[in-house]
Amino acid sequence: MTIIDGKKIKEQVLEELKEEVSKLDIKPTLVVIQAGNDDASNVYIRQKEKMANYIGYNYRHIKLAEEINTDELLKIINKLNEDDSVNGILVQMPLPKHIDIDTIQNAVLPEKDVDGLTDVNAGLLFHNKKALFSCTPYGIMELFKRYNICVEGLHAVVIGRSNLVGKPMSMMLTNAGATVTLCHSKTKNLEKYTKDADILISCVGKAKFIDDTMVKDDSIIIDVGINRDNNLKLCGDVDYDKVISKVKYITPVPGGVGPMTVAMLGYNVLLAYKMQRGINNVI
Repeated sequence: MTIIDGKKIKEQVLEELKEEVSKLDIKPTLVVIQAGNDDASNVYIRQKEKMANYIGYNYRHIKLAEEINTDELLKIINKLNEDDSVNGILVQMPLPKHIDIDTIQNAVLPEKDVDGLTDVNAGLLFHNKKALFSCTPYGIMELFKRYNICVEGLHAVVIGRSNLVGKPMSMMLTNAGATVTLCHSKTKNLEKYTKDADILISCVGKAKFIDDTMVKDDSIIIDVGINRDNNLKLCGDVDYDKVISKVKYITPVPGGVGPMTVAMLGYNVLLAYKMQRGINNVI
Protein backbone atom coordinates (compact mmCIF):
# COMPACT_ATOMS: atom_id res chain seq x y z
CA MET A 1 0.00 0.00 0.00
CA THR A 2 1.29 3.46 -0.95
CA ILE A 3 0.14 6.74 0.55
CA ILE A 4 0.13 9.38 -2.21
CA ASP A 5 1.94 12.41 -0.83
CA GLY A 6 0.39 15.46 -2.47
CA LYS A 7 2.45 17.84 -0.38
CA LYS A 8 5.70 16.32 -1.65
CA ILE A 9 4.55 16.40 -5.28
CA LYS A 10 3.37 20.00 -4.89
CA GLU A 11 6.86 20.97 -3.70
CA GLN A 12 8.38 19.25 -6.74
CA VAL A 13 6.03 21.06 -9.14
CA LEU A 14 6.60 24.46 -7.52
CA GLU A 15 10.38 23.97 -7.56
CA GLU A 16 10.28 23.14 -11.27
CA LEU A 17 8.12 26.19 -11.97
CA LYS A 18 10.39 28.43 -9.90
CA GLU A 19 13.43 27.29 -11.85
CA GLU A 20 11.73 27.96 -15.19
CA VAL A 21 10.36 31.37 -14.16
CA SER A 22 13.82 32.43 -12.95
CA LYS A 23 14.97 32.31 -16.59
CA LEU A 24 12.25 34.69 -17.82
CA ASP A 25 12.99 38.39 -18.34
CA ILE A 26 9.33 39.31 -17.87
CA LYS A 27 7.63 37.47 -15.03
CA PRO A 28 4.06 36.12 -15.35
CA THR A 29 1.35 38.03 -13.48
CA LEU A 30 -1.54 36.50 -11.54
CA VAL A 31 -4.48 38.60 -10.36
CA VAL A 32 -6.93 37.24 -7.77
CA ILE A 33 -10.28 39.03 -7.43
CA GLN A 34 -12.23 38.66 -4.19
CA ALA A 35 -15.69 40.04 -3.44
CA GLY A 36 -16.61 40.01 0.24
CA ASN A 37 -14.68 38.63 3.19
CA ASP A 38 -15.38 34.89 3.36
CA ASP A 39 -13.10 33.29 5.98
CA ALA A 40 -12.30 30.20 3.90
CA SER A 41 -11.59 32.37 0.86
CA ASN A 42 -9.11 34.41 2.89
CA VAL A 43 -7.22 31.22 3.75
CA TYR A 44 -7.16 30.01 0.13
CA ILE A 45 -6.05 33.40 -1.15
CA ARG A 46 -3.13 33.47 1.27
CA GLN A 47 -2.09 30.04 -0.05
CA LYS A 48 -2.22 31.36 -3.63
CA GLU A 49 -0.20 34.43 -2.73
CA LYS A 50 2.43 32.28 -1.00
CA MET A 51 2.61 30.02 -4.07
CA ALA A 52 2.95 32.97 -6.46
CA ASN A 53 5.66 34.63 -4.37
CA TYR A 54 7.62 31.38 -4.09
CA ILE A 55 7.61 30.73 -7.84
CA GLY A 56 8.44 34.37 -8.65
CA TYR A 57 5.20 35.55 -10.22
CA ASN A 58 3.92 39.10 -10.01
CA TYR A 59 0.84 38.88 -7.79
CA ARG A 60 -2.11 41.22 -7.26
CA HIS A 61 -5.07 40.77 -4.94
CA ILE A 62 -8.10 42.92 -5.73
CA LYS A 63 -10.42 42.87 -2.72
CA LEU A 64 -13.90 44.26 -3.31
CA ALA A 65 -16.87 45.04 -1.11
CA GLU A 66 -19.59 42.45 -0.60
CA GLU A 67 -22.07 44.90 -2.13
CA ILE A 68 -20.42 45.09 -5.56
CA ASN A 69 -22.81 44.18 -8.37
CA THR A 70 -22.31 42.02 -11.46
CA ASP A 71 -21.84 44.96 -13.86
CA GLU A 72 -19.18 46.60 -11.67
CA LEU A 73 -17.31 43.32 -11.36
CA LEU A 74 -17.51 42.80 -15.14
CA LYS A 75 -15.84 46.18 -15.71
CA ILE A 76 -12.91 45.17 -13.50
CA ILE A 77 -12.53 41.82 -15.28
CA ASN A 78 -12.72 43.44 -18.73
CA LYS A 79 -10.00 45.90 -17.78
CA LEU A 80 -7.77 43.00 -16.70
CA ASN A 81 -8.63 41.12 -19.91
CA GLU A 82 -7.34 44.09 -21.92
CA ASP A 83 -4.15 44.42 -19.87
CA ASP A 84 -1.42 42.51 -21.71
CA SER A 85 0.73 42.45 -18.56
CA VAL A 86 -1.86 40.25 -16.80
CA ASN A 87 -1.52 36.57 -17.69
CA GLY A 88 -3.88 34.88 -15.24
CA ILE A 89 -7.18 36.03 -13.73
CA LEU A 90 -8.84 34.12 -10.92
CA VAL A 91 -12.20 35.11 -9.41
CA GLN A 92 -12.28 33.61 -5.93
CA MET A 93 -15.38 31.59 -5.07
CA PRO A 94 -17.83 31.85 -3.43
CA LEU A 95 -19.13 35.15 -4.77
CA PRO A 96 -21.91 37.08 -2.99
CA LYS A 97 -25.30 35.54 -3.74
CA HIS A 98 -26.53 38.49 -5.80
CA ILE A 99 -23.69 38.08 -8.33
CA ASP A 100 -24.34 36.11 -11.55
CA ILE A 101 -21.60 33.49 -11.19
CA ASP A 102 -21.87 32.01 -14.68
CA THR A 103 -21.61 35.45 -16.30
CA ILE A 104 -18.57 36.34 -14.21
CA GLN A 105 -16.73 33.05 -14.82
CA ASN A 106 -17.23 33.32 -18.56
CA ALA A 107 -16.22 36.99 -18.64
CA VAL A 108 -12.58 35.99 -18.07
CA LEU A 109 -10.74 35.49 -21.35
CA PRO A 110 -10.24 31.72 -21.87
CA GLU A 111 -6.49 32.25 -22.35
CA LYS A 112 -6.33 33.98 -18.92
CA ASP A 113 -8.74 31.58 -17.17
CA VAL A 114 -6.23 29.90 -14.85
CA ASP A 115 -9.10 28.26 -12.91
CA GLY A 116 -10.16 26.45 -16.10
CA LEU A 117 -13.84 27.26 -15.54
CA THR A 118 -14.96 29.03 -18.72
CA ASP A 119 -17.28 27.22 -21.11
CA VAL A 120 -14.58 27.55 -23.79
CA ASN A 121 -11.92 25.73 -21.76
CA ALA A 122 -14.45 23.10 -20.69
CA GLY A 123 -15.24 22.56 -24.38
CA LEU A 124 -11.56 22.26 -25.28
CA LEU A 125 -11.17 19.62 -22.57
CA PHE A 126 -14.15 17.76 -24.03
CA HIS A 127 -12.39 17.72 -27.41
CA ASN A 128 -9.06 16.72 -25.81
CA LYS A 129 -7.33 19.89 -26.98
CA LYS A 130 -4.71 22.03 -25.28
CA ALA A 131 -6.27 24.45 -22.78
CA LEU A 132 -6.27 25.66 -19.19
CA PHE A 133 -7.95 22.96 -17.12
CA SER A 134 -9.65 22.97 -13.72
CA CYS A 135 -6.89 22.77 -11.11
CA THR A 136 -8.12 20.01 -8.77
CA PRO A 137 -8.72 17.26 -11.37
CA TYR A 138 -5.60 18.44 -13.20
CA GLY A 139 -3.70 17.95 -9.94
CA ILE A 140 -5.06 14.41 -9.59
CA MET A 141 -3.85 13.57 -13.10
CA GLU A 142 -0.44 14.96 -12.13
CA LEU A 143 -0.39 12.66 -9.08
CA PHE A 144 -1.08 9.68 -11.33
CA LYS A 145 1.76 10.78 -13.59
CA ARG A 146 4.28 11.32 -10.79
CA TYR A 147 3.44 7.97 -9.16
CA ASN A 148 3.62 6.15 -12.51
CA ILE A 149 -0.02 5.10 -12.31
CA CYS A 150 -1.26 4.30 -15.81
CA VAL A 151 -5.03 4.78 -15.93
CA GLU A 152 -5.43 3.42 -19.45
CA GLY A 153 -7.83 0.47 -19.47
CA LEU A 154 -8.77 0.86 -15.80
CA HIS A 155 -12.32 1.37 -14.57
CA ALA A 156 -12.51 4.76 -12.84
CA VAL A 157 -15.55 5.71 -10.79
CA VAL A 158 -16.01 9.40 -10.02
CA ILE A 159 -18.57 10.32 -7.35
CA GLY A 160 -19.77 13.89 -7.80
CA ARG A 161 -20.67 15.79 -10.96
CA SER A 162 -19.64 19.37 -10.18
CA ASN A 163 -18.26 21.58 -12.94
CA LEU A 164 -15.24 22.23 -10.75
CA VAL A 165 -14.14 18.62 -10.12
CA GLY A 166 -16.43 15.74 -11.07
CA LYS A 167 -17.21 16.52 -14.70
CA PRO A 168 -13.71 17.63 -15.75
CA MET A 169 -12.22 14.72 -13.81
CA SER A 170 -14.33 12.22 -15.73
CA MET A 171 -13.32 13.84 -19.02
CA MET A 172 -9.58 13.88 -18.21
CA LEU A 173 -9.72 10.20 -17.31
CA THR A 174 -11.63 9.42 -20.49
CA ASN A 175 -9.05 11.30 -22.55
CA ALA A 176 -6.33 9.27 -20.81
CA GLY A 177 -7.93 5.98 -21.84
CA ALA A 178 -9.78 4.99 -18.68
CA THR A 179 -13.30 3.57 -18.70
CA VAL A 180 -15.26 6.07 -16.62
CA THR A 181 -18.47 5.85 -14.59
CA LEU A 182 -19.74 9.17 -13.23
CA CYS A 183 -21.93 8.72 -10.15
CA HIS A 184 -23.82 11.35 -8.16
CA SER A 185 -26.61 11.90 -5.64
CA LYS A 186 -29.22 10.35 -7.94
CA THR A 187 -27.22 7.17 -8.59
CA LYS A 188 -29.03 4.03 -7.45
CA ASN A 189 -27.08 1.23 -5.75
CA LEU A 190 -23.86 3.25 -5.56
CA GLU A 191 -21.93 0.39 -3.95
CA LYS A 192 -22.35 -1.69 -7.11
CA TYR A 193 -20.16 0.82 -8.92
CA THR A 194 -17.66 1.62 -6.18
CA LYS A 195 -16.93 -2.07 -5.58
CA ASP A 196 -16.07 -2.46 -9.27
CA ALA A 197 -13.74 0.56 -9.37
CA ASP A 198 -10.03 0.18 -10.06
CA ILE A 199 -9.84 3.91 -9.33
CA LEU A 200 -12.35 5.54 -6.99
CA ILE A 201 -12.44 9.34 -6.84
CA SER A 202 -14.81 10.83 -4.27
CA CYS A 203 -15.82 14.49 -4.28
CA VAL A 204 -19.16 14.41 -2.48
CA GLY A 205 -18.35 16.41 0.66
CA LYS A 206 -19.62 13.88 3.21
CA ALA A 207 -17.33 12.92 6.08
CA LYS A 208 -16.16 9.28 5.96
CA PHE A 209 -18.86 8.43 3.42
CA ILE A 210 -16.78 5.69 1.77
CA ASP A 211 -15.87 2.75 4.00
CA ASP A 212 -14.15 -0.60 3.52
CA THR A 213 -17.35 -2.33 2.38
CA MET A 214 -17.57 -0.03 -0.64
CA VAL A 215 -14.12 -0.49 -2.18
CA LYS A 216 -12.39 -3.20 -4.14
CA ASP A 217 -9.18 -4.83 -2.94
CA ASP A 218 -6.00 -3.25 -4.37
CA SER A 219 -7.88 -0.27 -5.78
CA ILE A 220 -6.67 3.32 -6.03
CA ILE A 221 -8.54 5.76 -3.78
CA ILE A 222 -8.45 9.50 -4.44
CA ASP A 223 -10.21 11.55 -1.75
CA VAL A 224 -11.16 15.09 -2.78
CA GLY A 225 -13.44 15.74 0.21
CA ILE A 226 -12.58 18.21 2.95
CA ASN A 227 -14.89 17.73 5.92
CA ARG A 228 -15.01 17.70 9.72
CA ASP A 229 -15.83 14.51 11.61
CA ASN A 230 -17.84 14.32 14.86
CA ASN A 231 -14.75 15.41 16.78
CA LEU A 232 -14.31 18.38 14.42
CA LYS A 233 -11.14 16.80 13.07
CA LEU A 234 -10.35 17.40 9.40
CA CYS A 235 -11.18 14.35 7.27
CA GLY A 236 -12.14 13.35 3.75
CA ASP A 237 -15.04 11.53 2.12
CA VAL A 238 -13.22 8.25 2.73
CA ASP A 239 -12.99 6.52 6.11
CA TYR A 240 -9.21 6.37 5.84
CA ASP A 241 -8.53 4.10 8.82
CA LYS A 242 -11.01 1.47 7.62
CA VAL A 243 -10.03 1.55 3.97
CA ILE A 244 -6.24 1.85 4.09
CA SER A 245 -5.51 -1.86 4.61
CA LYS A 246 -7.50 -2.88 1.49
CA VAL A 247 -6.14 -0.53 -1.15
CA LYS A 248 -3.04 -0.17 -3.31
CA TYR A 249 -2.85 3.64 -3.32
CA ILE A 250 -4.68 6.26 -1.26
CA THR A 251 -4.57 10.02 -0.77
CA PRO A 252 -4.78 11.29 2.82
CA VAL A 253 -6.78 14.31 4.02
CA PRO A 254 -5.11 16.67 4.57
CA GLY A 255 -1.97 16.37 2.46
CA GLY A 256 -3.29 14.54 -0.59
CA VAL A 257 -5.27 16.27 -3.31
CA GLY A 258 -5.50 19.70 -1.65
CA PRO A 259 -1.88 20.79 -2.15
CA MET A 260 -2.07 19.80 -5.82
CA THR A 261 -4.87 22.29 -6.51
CA VAL A 262 -2.52 25.15 -5.61
CA ALA A 263 0.36 23.54 -7.51
CA MET A 264 -1.63 23.27 -10.73
CA LEU A 265 -2.83 26.85 -10.41
CA GLY A 266 0.85 27.74 -10.45
CA TYR A 267 1.30 25.53 -13.50
CA ASN A 268 -1.66 27.14 -15.26
CA VAL A 269 -0.25 30.65 -14.77
CA LEU A 270 2.97 29.74 -16.58
CA LEU A 271 1.04 27.79 -19.21
CA ALA A 272 -1.21 30.81 -19.84
CA TYR A 273 1.85 33.07 -20.08
CA LYS A 274 3.43 30.78 -22.68
CA MET A 275 0.25 30.27 -24.67
CA GLN A 276 -0.27 34.04 -24.86
CA ARG A 277 3.23 34.38 -26.31
CA GLY A 278 2.99 31.46 -28.70
CA ILE A 279 5.62 29.48 -26.81
CA ASN A 280 5.15 25.74 -27.33
CA ASN A 281 7.70 24.23 -24.94
CA VAL A 282 5.36 23.96 -21.98
CA ILE A 283 6.74 22.22 -18.88
